[in-house]
Amino acid sequence: VPQPQLTHFLSTAAEKVTSLGKDWHRPCLRCEKCNKTLTSGGHAEHDGKPYCNHPCYAALFGPKGGCLWRGRGGSEGAWAP
Repeated sequence: VPQPQLTHFLSTAAEKVTSLGKDWHRPCLRCEKCNKTLTSGGHAEHDGKPYCNHPCYAALFGPKGGCLWRGRGGSEGAWAP
């Protein structure tokens, strides 16, 4: 029978993920805004804090303004914020 400390070590080692230069318990790596569980390398970072790419990071730190495409004949167009 494993000792309690050894069991804890083995279970936490299996659930460890590394992200943003730190080791995290898998359930502790969460989006700062929506609290969604994140995967290592599958999220964005701002000021050392993890965010899900979409929608949280995009809504908080992405480009602001609308996306309007004005056609000028054919398939050409111009970006208009």
